[in-house]
Amino acid sequence: MNQLTRRSLVLFTSAVAFAGALPVAANAQQPEANWPSKPIKWIVPFPPGGAMDVIARTLGDKAARVLGQAVVVENRPGAGGNIGADYVAKQPADGYTIMITSIGMATNKALYAKLSYDPVKDFAPISLLAVVPNVLVVNASKNPDKSVKEVIAHAKKDPGKLTYASAGNGTSIHLAGEVFASMAGINILHVPYKGSGPAITDMLGGQVDLMFDSITSARPHIQSGKLRALGVTTAKRSSALSDVPTIAEAGVPGYEVSPWFAVFAPAGTPADVIAKLNKVLNDGMKDPETLKKLESVGAEPIGTTPQELGTHLNKELDRWGKLIKERNIRLD
Repeated sequence: MNQLTRRSLVLFTSAVAFAGALPVAANAQQPEANWPSKPIKWIVPFPPGGAMDVIARTLGDKAARVLGQAVVVENRPGAGGNIGADYVAKQPADGYTIMITSIGMATNKALYAKLSYDPVKDFAPISLLAVVPNVLVVNASKNPDKSVKEVIAHAKKDPGKLTYASAGNGTSIHLAGEVFASMAGINILHVPYKGSGPAITDMLGGQVDLMFDSITSARPHIQSGKLRALGVTTAKRSSALSDVPTIAEAGVPGYEVSPWFAVFAPAGTPADVIAKLNKVLNDGMKDPETLKKLESVGAEPIGTTPQELGTHLNKELDRWGKLIKERNIRLD
């Protein structure tokens, strides 16, 4: 091998080694010594006004006071949360963009044929914040069923006749009904709506028989006597409706659907920034003002380590992926 050829080979090898190192260098973020030095953007991938939005704004205010920088909530709704998630996945991993999201982080991978992001690879877990139970409700004046067992007996007597409303295909409200039907061994007809609002309107009007609505929107109608609460979907009773049994207690042993809310950052966000955000948010959830606000939307605070959230997400991906396939759930 002559000197020119040897020199060319060395240069080529060095270039390949350098090129191979580029993706790592591009993804790695150097910790910022004085983080945060500017406002933090908190993406809510759903419209304003819901439980997720309330949680983000409440905790954002608390975090801003501790961090000394504004936490600006920005709603980017659409496609079951995918528009907001796609946006966050593409942001710099510097701690200045975070996202609150829901159980959709675990279900959308199975519901959508193509996702522009990976829920595990493209995000860094921060904390599992809270659970907001769904509650099985019927129209108090038009539905004679007064318990979960009566609903099951009714459904077995008239297979495929009972209808249950949801906020749309693939929502936690829909999935709660699918799990219920599967575990109870009944056939009930799913009626998807474009949001919880119109579904509740038809529930109140008697056009549909059942609904596994979020406790946030159902509770006022339960308290007014228009809807009858038969069971909450979580493993434990909800403090917001403490006299209502869990569905597992009321007739479907082992039943549990816990709609959760969690915070993520873009993958590659420095570990020390993740740790600071985790502490600030978890501390914020212990504040009496925060607890009062969470209670107003029926949220049960949790708070976890980033590692615990990562483990939880993987378990949920597995669970909902199997159910969506087994029940042949399709989007609108």
